[in-house]
Amino acid sequence: MTTTHYLRPIALTDSPQSEEGEAVRLAGGLVYVSRFAVIERIAGKVTARARYSVPELRAALPDLPDAVREQWDNLQRAHAPLQCGARTVRLDQPQVMGILNVTPDSFSDGGQFMDDPAIAHAHAAAMVEAGAAIIDVGGESTRPGAAAVWEGDELKRVIPAIERLAAMGAAISTDTRRPAVMEAALAAGAHIINDVSALRHDPRSLEFAARAGVPVVLMHAPGEGEDLHADGNYTDVVLDVFDWLAARRDAALAAGIARERIVLDPGIGFGKSVGDNLALINALPLFHALGQPILLGVSRKRMIGALSNEAPAHQRLGGSVALAMKGMEAGVQLLRVHDVPETVQARDVWRGLRDAALTDFSQLA
Repeated sequence: MTTTHYLRPIALTDSPQSEEGEAVRLAGGLVYVSRFAVIERIAGKVTARARYSVPELRAALPDLPDAVREQWDNLQRAHAPLQCGARTVRLDQPQVMGILNVTPDSFSDGGQFMDDPAIAHAHAAAMVEAGAAIIDVGGESTRPGAAAVWEGDELKRVIPAIERLAAMGAAISTDTRRPAVMEAALAAGAHIINDVSALRHDPRSLEFAARAGVPVVLMHAPGEGEDLHADGNYTDVVLDVFDWLAARRDAALAAGIARERIVLDPGIGFGKSVGDNLALINALPLFHALGQPILLGVSRKRMIGALSNEAPAHQRLGGSVALAMKGMEAGVQLLRVHDVPETVQARDVWRGLRDAALTDFSQLA
């Protein structure tokens, strides 16, 4: 039977001095952790859970499994910036990724930016001006039940948008799972591959991404083939998704993708119930134990409607910002959102609070 171990942060704090130095910095960001749980799982079932303060964990580490020691190091790993052409995206604070959908059937803004290039360009420029570090361009809807898109149509949708963004000097990611689109998007000026299938949809994708030498986002989705939402059956959704992402990280490394270019996304809303999504969001600090930057995409998602009297997608701003703030509190580095100005403002206020906490020494008086 397979035995696996996990080191989950369970107590976050505003600053190390609030715990008199007995807290560690999470993933090189602005979040600190003072308590941890070591979890053991055998054949998919949690069999043991022990809690430690930072001093207790440091003392116990020599006797804990190798996986726990590796995750301890990963949780404290500071991440190098993402280099996107002339732009450098630092990962020591949350960064906002603005969504530009050039699709007719996106769940939130389908068709809004597809038919008129001038409108799409103005919207993208407004997101950059509002503080989006990256613009994510997608030409295929991946909502449940969406029809598959022919590769040629996807190229016709995204390449003009990417070329316009490149001309304005934006950092650009291409939201696609097809290597031909990846290649054309990078040639048009994109800098990042954001693949909702985690480079599984096409067997050529891993090799191409390694050869391209650009950052890649690997997202969890349980389904194979066209339906990424299928087969969402979990023994423990948090630990199952953690293991799945660890396997995709390792596959990317084995294919030759450099570790500093791998970003992981737990795939909120993809083959997951509302309860599954809530569990994953509450467990976000754990995913830093994988040793990679984390991207969180929760903007306007169905779970917000489910928790707010079935609010339609365009009326989910409050819930979107609330979930983005939860991601910031968990040390997430990249927030993929529709509502850039509001999220950037929330991030800046959050950053001010964090800076104030780090310079407040009243706790020691």
